[in-house]
Amino acid sequence: MQDGKTAWTGVRNFAARNNLRAMKAGDPVLFYHSGEEKSVVGIARVTREFHPDPTADEGDWSAVDLAPVKPLARPVALSQIKTDKILREMKLVKQSRLSVIPITREQFVRLLEFAETKA
Repeated sequence: MQDGKTAWTGVRNFAARNNLRAMKAGDPVLFYHSGEEKSVVGIARVTREFHPDPTADEGDWSAVDLAPVKPLARPVALSQIKTDKILREMKLVKQSRLSVIPITREQFVRLLEFAETKA
């Protein structure tokens, strides 16, 4: 997101697609690195609600547009998320292969506490 915006495209899972479709303009989004790092690393904001995914050749797939807000002061590792009584209930822990998940307000606030970051 170095240019200040990006489209979240390429989601090819029906549950994740439905989660994209539930996002509203202005909603905060936590950015998670799923590679070796496995950490929540930043905050973005939805700037455009769901629209047809321009990368989809077939099917009813959706994308949303995002703008970066800020990196977290301290990344929050999946291992830390799994040990917290509030965060371990996240779908990230229970359905780790799902690329788009909703979280509760309580989980969002708790993650920011661990990240030593203000919203």
